[in-house]
Amino acid sequence: MMDTIVKVESFAIKIPRDVPYLGPLGELVPNEKGYFVRPGNKTIYSIHDHSMVVKVTTKEGVIGWGEALSPVSPQVSAKVVEDLLGPLIIGRDPQDVVAIYEDLYNTMRVRGYFGGFFGDALAAIDIALWDIKGKQLGQPISKLLGGKRRDKIPAYVSGLPKATIEERAEYAKEWIEKGYHAVKFAAVVAYDGEVKEMSAIREAIGAGHKILADMHWKYSALEAISLIDKLSEYDLYLAEAPVHPQDIEGQALVASRVRTSVGIGEELRNVYEFRERLEKRCMNVIQPEMGRLGITAFWNVCQMAQAYHCKVMPHASIGVGLFQAASLQVSAAVQDLPFHEYQHSTFGASVRFLSGNMSCDSGFFNLQEGAGLGVEPIKDLFKYVME
Repeated sequence: MMDTIVKVESFAIKIPRDVPYLGPLGELVPNEKGYFVRPGNKTIYSIHDHSMVVKVTTKEGVIGWGEALSPVSPQVSAKVVEDLLGPLIIGRDPQDVVAIYEDLYNTMRVRGYFGGFFGDALAAIDIALWDIKGKQLGQPISKLLGGKRRDKIPAYVSGLPKATIEERAEYAKEWIEKGYHAVKFAAVVAYDGEVKEMSAIREAIGAGHKILADMHWKYSALEAISLIDKLSEYDLYLAEAPVHPQDIEGQALVASRVRTSVGIGEELRNVYEFRERLEKRCMNVIQPEMGRLGITAFWNVCQMAQAYHCKVMPHASIGVGLFQAASLQVSAAVQDLPFHEYQHSTFGASVRFLSGNMSCDSGFFNLQEGAGLGVEPIKDLFKYVME
């Protein structure tokens, strides 16, 4: 007998912090909501960790969990689930997860709201439905996508949240000594300049280990090309997000001129945004973000990238671990995946709110066991639901 969806709930989460995940703010002062704008990339951030969690329940009592990437104002995507998307899927068969994703996407296509908070909310629902599908079939999501290729997923260390360049270089060395083989620094907090940052990190960790640079969309195409050339003298492995996310022609120019790999994708929310950039050869590495795409779109993007001979290095951001678990499940099934991002400053905090055995150590994520996502939130998480 067909099981059906009977209830959809959403929860906006705020987990307080004293220092944001990228490190000390210096002279920046958060407003009364805890938000601030980094002058390097003119983007709003929160000093706290935010998330939006979705709980979907079926008539037979099967529960699926999902999560949206919600670095600011998680109440907005929670309201989209509560008022708009959730009621539309009551009575549907959760096994029809791809059809449901497509139907929900189409509801707002002509209204122009196929991205932003709507896309984030849709991603959370999609993850929850895949979790139910896996639980009903008794299989991890990686198996449902065609086969688990790996139990361990290579991880690169993302961010060096220390106050000075010397401390950040030493911190990079500490991670290499723990068994990791790649680290990424953030241009937006490289206050002495990216070239000095790169030089210091390379000197600290030595040759043979990989360094990635997150350029945070700061530069024009020509500025990015010049900077990447300088960083390449220190054996740069990957230049991430070098130009404005809407400058598609500039992105393609950068990718065609530099001597190292270029990655983009964390800000994109659907296959159409990825398709245009793949067609123009804007990158040779895609960095899809599960908390913005959901499993259905994430998998479709990965398959599309394969046709363009692009490697997949998934983005990982602030959350409570549910979309991280989904990202690892899909990563286990992807063909060409050299690394997955490891947000070490938030990962440990996330795992403490989850049941299951998701972990990262000695350079690898260990794929969690169990059906569906393989993890579930524990009661302590819901102490942080916003009023």
